[in-house]
Amino acid sequence: MATCLPIAAAHDSNAHMRENRALVHRPEVPRAVTREALLDATERMLGKLGYAQLTVEAIGEEAGLARRTVYLYFRGKQEAVLGTIDRIVERVARRLTELAELPKPAPERLFDMLVARVMVRFDSVRDYHHALDGVFAALRPDVLARREAYFATEAGLLATVLRQGQRAGEVTTGNALKTADLLLLCTNALLPHGLSLTDLTDRPQTERRAQAAATLLLDGLCVRTAS
Repeated sequence: MATCLPIAAAHDSNAHMRENRALVHRPEVPRAVTREALLDATERMLGKLGYAQLTVEAIGEEAGLARRTVYLYFRGKQEAVLGTIDRIVERVARRLTELAELPKPAPERLFDMLVARVMVRFDSVRDYHHALDGVFAALRPDVLARREAYFATEAGLLATVLRQGQRAGEVTTGNALKTADLLLLCTNALLPHGLSLTDLTDRPQTERRAQAAATLLLDGLCVRTAS
């Protein structure tokens, strides 16, 4: 039996398809724009179909493109979905970089960065959170192979701020990169792959937990001035 979408949802999907067709069929549109449209379509179809039922044809149709065009960008649905994960991690790195460069004390920047690494990921997958188990089950080896590079980038950003805090006397001395690795390890449980389906629908609770974890972790790192 065919599954009927609510009228509003159907109109929304059709609007996305019309917009994508208008974008990707203009000769002057850069490849990067088409690729972004395909990643957007992949995420929407994960939300509608789940990973097991997702196909290259479905991605192309949602983006307003032929199947053969999708294959110019991705070798299959696996690569398209991994592309969405890479994009989320790039989003996280950009946000952490922005926060690291703010003119604030190091402990405050570290707090914001630890919370952001959780919440940017949470917000990025909220529309297809119910499909995550299928994604991780099917692509676990590929995701794990990428994760080391993902976390190395985040650790490097945290370590830079830790060193700045050490020089300013705001953070205890020690190996900044090892400390950054531990900060990541202690907040990884709040990333989407570690959350239940119920948790993935409760943004305020996840944010509170991320803030509590960051507070607890930084409490042991901050230098206390004598009163």
